[in-house]
Amino acid sequence: MGKALIIGAGGVASVVVHKCCQNPDVFEEICIASRTLAKCEALKDKLAGGQTKISTAQLDADNTDEVIELIKSFQPDVVINVALPYQDLTIMDACLATGVHYVDTANYEPQDTAKFEYSWQWAYKERFEKAGITALLGSGFDPGVTGVFTAYAQKHYFDEIHTIDIVDANAGDHGYPFATNFNPEINIREITANGRYFENGEWIETPPLSEKKVYDLPEIGPKDIYLLYHEELESLAVNIPGVKKIRFWMTFSQNYLTHLKVLENVGMTSIEPIVYEGKEIIPLQFLKAILPDPASLGPRTKGKTNIGCIIQGTKDGQPKTYYVYNVCDHEECYREVGSQAISYTTGVPAMIGAMLIIKGIWKKPGVYNVEEFDPDPFMDALNKHGLPWQEDFSPTLLD
Repeated sequence: MGKALIIGAGGVASVVVHKCCQNPDVFEEICIASRTLAKCEALKDKLAGGQTKISTAQLDADNTDEVIELIKSFQPDVVINVALPYQDLTIMDACLATGVHYVDTANYEPQDTAKFEYSWQWAYKERFEKAGITALLGSGFDPGVTGVFTAYAQKHYFDEIHTIDIVDANAGDHGYPFATNFNPEINIREITANGRYFENGEWIETPPLSEKKVYDLPEIGPKDIYLLYHEELESLAVNIPGVKKIRFWMTFSQNYLTHLKVLENVGMTSIEPIVYEGKEIIPLQFLKAILPDPASLGPRTKGKTNIGCIIQGTKDGQPKTYYVYNVCDHEECYREVGSQAISYTTGVPAMIGAMLIIKGIWKKPGVYNVEEFDPDPFMDALNKHGLPWQEDFSPTLLD
């Protein structure tokens, strides 16, 4: 049916490649492209011999001209960007230049500033409309599935949604004293930034990790959850009419937070360049180089994740509450695709977003977040492709 260019060769990209190959009726051909060709070849070797034809390419995704040339050579129907968020705009520029649809899992942020927001990518809306192509932003889990969960709730259960609490809990154990479950540079930049939430039309900032609650999550039990800022808050505040409050919560162990605080105190989480032995280095990038590669955590990680949305609002004039969530098992993910659940929960929705574009179900010229489309096909696909969801109509609420 179609061809996909997959940019990136890390843990999430590995899941996307596996899932595309599980659906050869949709993904007849894929090309895996990354700065490190050996990683692409390793992924190809794992899956060669199936119905999906696989090729590889070396690519500097910071170079728009290189991306354009590869797109022209391979001629994909869609580009799945699972590289770094710093590269979103160069890849979007290449898609515009070649008339190819675009999917990513995280919004753009400049490399030299710890700030991420959708304004840079939303600015492409008119150009994508004129080019007749679709840019689907944030088609991971959070952002991604959490937006689809909210749109599904709005469509089927609520007349008005007033409060959304997104809770991302990882009860997995990889056995290392300290490691991050996805790109360490992106992960640590996100966690050390100020918290931020939306309430009554305003954004309220909090010091990093200063707001803490305990929440009893299905299948993994009570966990410490901390308020963070996360990109889907920005798009949901715009796209869910009448919403009054949106917050994002994530679990962290005390061990993780202690290690992070020490690293922060000694300057290892800084993105300000320093000179070491005559060379300029960025401490956080050096830290990334010495921490375990998240893609290597799969065989070590045990336990489960639970990610979902606790929603309050009204239906037929009466108060209504709803909790929709997915529980994902790290060991089951590794048995299926060789990756832990953090990569799995991001990679599967990226494949689904691309699939819906190739099938023409979510194909509309412009730049869109996932909650702007009909949620039902995506929700059905989650159940079919490894991320089944559950519902609770009387959940415990967060104050």
